[in-house]
Amino acid sequence: MRCGLLGRKLSHSYSPAIHAAFGNYSYELFEIEPENLADFMKSGDFHGINVTIPYKQAVMEFCAELSPTAREIGSVNTILRRPNGELFGDNTDAAGFRKMVTACSVEVKGKKVIIFGSHGSSLSVQYVMKELGAGEIIVVAIEDNNEDFLVRHNDAAILVNCTPSGMYPNVGAGQPPVCAALFPRLEAVLDVVYNPARTWLMMDAEDRKIPTIGGLIMLVGQAAVSSEIFTGVSISETKEAAVIQKLRRQMENIILIGMPGSGKTTHGKIIAESLNKPFIDTDEELVKAAGRTIPEIFAQDGEETFRTLETEILAKFGKESGLVIATGGGCVTRSENYRHIHQNGTIVFTERDTSELEREGRPLSQGDLNTMYEKRLPLYRRFADVTIQVDGNPQAVAEKIRTCIH
Repeated sequence: MRCGLLGRKLSHSYSPAIHAAFGNYSYELFEIEPENLADFMKSGDFHGINVTIPYKQAVMEFCAELSPTAREIGSVNTILRRPNGELFGDNTDAAGFRKMVTACSVEVKGKKVIIFGSHGSSLSVQYVMKELGAGEIIVVAIEDNNEDFLVRHNDAAILVNCTPSGMYPNVGAGQPPVCAALFPRLEAVLDVVYNPARTWLMMDAEDRKIPTIGGLIMLVGQAAVSSEIFTGVSISETKEAAVIQKLRRQMENIILIGMPGSGKTTHGKIIAESLNKPFIDTDEELVKAAGRTIPEIFAQDGEETFRTLETEILAKFGKESGLVIATGGGCVTRSENYRHIHQNGTIVFTERDTSELEREGRPLSQGDLNTMYEKRLPLYRRFADVTIQVDGNPQAVAEKIRTCIH
C-alpha cells in the first residue's frame, strides 16, 4: 500500500516517521510543482495521501466525493483512492486541532478567539472553534495584522497561529503574528507550528504564565485519523501518545549550562553518543567562526564582543533539532540567550563545587570563582529546566541527566 504526503516543499516533514509508527505501509514525500498537480492527481500511483500547503483547497476539484467535514470546512488534507479509482477527500486537521485544544485544557465556549492566517489549517481551526462554541472568532490575514487591529481586538482570550510565522528555519522575534503581551485578557495561546517546539509567540505566553501548546499534538493527531482512513485499523490513544513522546525525544535538544570547567563538554559527548545525537560545543563553534581562540578574542576585543559572537552561535544551533549542546559558562549572562536555547530543548544546569572546576584555558576562571558563582547562580537557576549535581564519574552523571530528562 503506497501512501504519502503531497506538497511543494517537504524536506523537513516528520510525517514519514509518524506513519511508520502507525501502520505497515510505505509513506513517501510527493513534492509537486503547481503546474504538475493535475497530472499527479489524475494518474498518481497512490492508495492514500495527506495534503499540505499549498494544495489543501486545490485538490478538492479532483475528489469525486467529500466528507461532510471537508465540504463544510472547504479544505482537504486526506485523500483515499476507492477500489473503483475515484478519490475520496476528507479533513483530519479538524480532529487533530481538537486534540490540541483538549491537551491545552482551554475553555473555548463564549470566548473571543483570534486566528492568525486565513487559509490552510486556519479553515479547520475556524470549524473547530465554531463547533466548540467560541463567542467571537476574528480571522486575520497576515497583511491585515497591524496596530489598529490590535487596538480593536486586544480583549481576545485565545490566540491561534495558523501561519508559518515562527516556523523553522525562520524563527525569532519580530515576525507576525504578534506579541502575546499585547493582550491583557489572554487565557491561552495555541500555535500549529511544531518546529520549533516553542515559537516566540508561545514563549511570550510562557513569560506571563499563560497556558500554551505547539502543533506536534495536532500533527500526530491528524496523522492517526488519516492512518485509520488509509488502513481501516483504529489507532489507540496510548499508541498516539507514545508516538508524540518518541518524536519529542527525537526532536528536542539537550542543552548543558553551568560554570566554566563543570564538565559540560565531557558529559555532553557521553550523552550524545548514548542517544546517537550530534554533539555541539558552542565554544568550539565560536572559535571556528571567529578564526581565533577564546583568550585571543578576550585580549583583542574584550568580553562584550565575545558575548555577541556567543549569542550568534546559540541562535544558530538552538533552532536546530535533536542535538546535545554544551554551552559556554557565561551564556546565561545575556537574557536573550534563554529563548535561543529554550525554543527546542531541555536545559540542564550541571552544578559543581567551585573547588573542583577546571581553570586552564578559561580567561574568566583565573579570578575569584566563588564570586562569579554567586553572581551567576540565580541566572543558571532561571535558565534551567533540570539541575544535576556533578559529584560522580562522568558516565554516572551523564546517565543521571538522561534518566532525569526522559
